[in-house]
Amino acid sequence: MTAIELIRRLHQHRMWSNHRLLDAVQSLTHEQLQCSLEIGQGSVWKTLTHLMAAEFVWLEALLGNESPRMRGDVAGRLPGNQEGPEALRSLEELRAEWLTLDQRWIDYLRKLREESLADIVYKTSSGSGQRQGTRRSDILLHVCTHAQYTSAQLNNMLRQLGHSPPPDLMLITLARQETGL
Repeated sequence: MTAIELIRRLHQHRMWSNHRLLDAVQSLTHEQLQCSLEIGQGSVWKTLTHLMAAEFVWLEALLGNESPRMRGDVAGRLPGNQEGPEALRSLEELRAEWLTLDQRWIDYLRKLREESLADIVYKTSSGSGQRQGTRRSDILLHVCTHAQYTSAQLNNMLRQLGHSPPPDLMLITLARQETGL
């Protein structure tokens, strides 16, 4: 397996896990989605939208946008800016936005070439305003490890909310599902 194939596989797993989590939270009430928890971003909803926003921001940076921000129509619907008619009102709206983002990732990863992995990608930190450079390969891996970390938090939130069993997000489960073994 080449480095590019491995990166694509990890991102395939990331997207698969995200959608298994979205499926799992479908059974939660609005109150459970918004319930304050001392893990992750503070609630299932905020943690889900944080995960999607991070994936959006990093993809934008990889595409050359040094100061990425969610598009106005999406940014207005994320935690911290929930007012107005643009606020995401449902998991269905979140899933639709995520599917669009996933397709953008798939398109990006399809065009990714081995020789570009060592390229330096610049991103301006939203907090400090500092411009920082990171190897493309490290960003691609970071997006996946961040998703795994955040997914574990979401699984723990589901346990705290009494959702049993939480979804199995292991890569080996995806592999076995694909092979039918």
